[in-house]
Amino acid sequence: MITRYEDGVHTDKLSTRFMLPEEQPDNWKKVLADSVTDPEVLLNILNLPDTLLPGAIKSDKSFRMRIPRPFIDRMTRGDQYDPLLRQVLPLGEECEEVSGFSLDPLAEQSQNPTEGIIHKYQGRLLLIISGACAINCRFCFRRHFPYEDNRLGGDNWMQAIEYIRTQNSIHEVILSGGDPLATTDSRLARMVEALSDIPHVKTLRIHTRLPIVIPQRVTKEMLHWFCSGRLKPVMVIHCNHANEIDEQVERALQKLRQAGAIVLNQTVLLKGINDDSGSLADLSHTLFNAGVLPYYLHLLDRVQGAAHFDVTEERAKVLVKELMQKCPGYLVPRLVKEVAGEASKTPIPVN
Repeated sequence: MITRYEDGVHTDKLSTRFMLPEEQPDNWKKVLADSVTDPEVLLNILNLPDTLLPGAIKSDKSFRMRIPRPFIDRMTRGDQYDPLLRQVLPLGEECEEVSGFSLDPLAEQSQNPTEGIIHKYQGRLLLIISGACAINCRFCFRRHFPYEDNRLGGDNWMQAIEYIRTQNSIHEVILSGGDPLATTDSRLARMVEALSDIPHVKTLRIHTRLPIVIPQRVTKEMLHWFCSGRLKPVMVIHCNHANEIDEQVERALQKLRQAGAIVLNQTVLLKGINDDSGSLADLSHTLFNAGVLPYYLHLLDRVQGAAHFDVTEERAKVLVKELMQKCPGYLVPRLVKEVAGEASKTPIPVN
């Protein structure tokens, strides 16, 4: 790393290379703070009918709406079935109790050995960095997760580091949440430095939606702590529809790749949003143009409040078969589901 000073400001080769003229380090915080959290305001912005308001208000009470304005800007005004809107608009259906849908569909709370850690799979574990998200997706499988009992700070953080230090089989640490990138760069840099001091940890993976919903989050500071250290950087973004990727998002994703990160995408199959092979093919090609490879296509985690998004396994198999005819193999994500208690994600064969 080449370090130098320009105009009295400390900088480095990596930082200046990925700095946009209009970019300011705290812009993403301002965008996050300006998120729309009132369903009535959202409906007014998008010129949507007031008939949607009662259900939105009712569902918002149990799981608050939060949508950054850059994401709203990609929605079609006047279209209540817009595929981006349907992911984040509270609906009355969320209040219906449906058999087979639970508060903890992945039984994560039984895999919570110390505060802030979920250790389900061999060789890797999740650190719950933050309970906050930049956007509250209505199908979120952790919408009922007890984040207040899993705060990573002070003694809890030291206990988590000590747990990882004593588990020699752990070679990959996954920063999760909430959304880990909803945390400041200074805090994340300190955490990554502590993880880098553990010799058997080789890979740092981040699961995040923020580069999609607030592309300004990909700052020079973020690229520095994520991509310039000892740990191999892997980012798994979450994008469900091609319309989520505009020019700003594409530029942010390309900066991550250029800085040395491996960038993958996981998609949740959602009824009325992306449950057709044409939409899935468009998403794969759009991701690839931005330097991202499709990774997983998830069946919906059966969390209470999300039953109206459910797509059957048989329908999912048909869609993947159709997708295989439309895309080269490297653009066809693996169809998987999470089964509570299993030692890995469960692949779903399509043949």
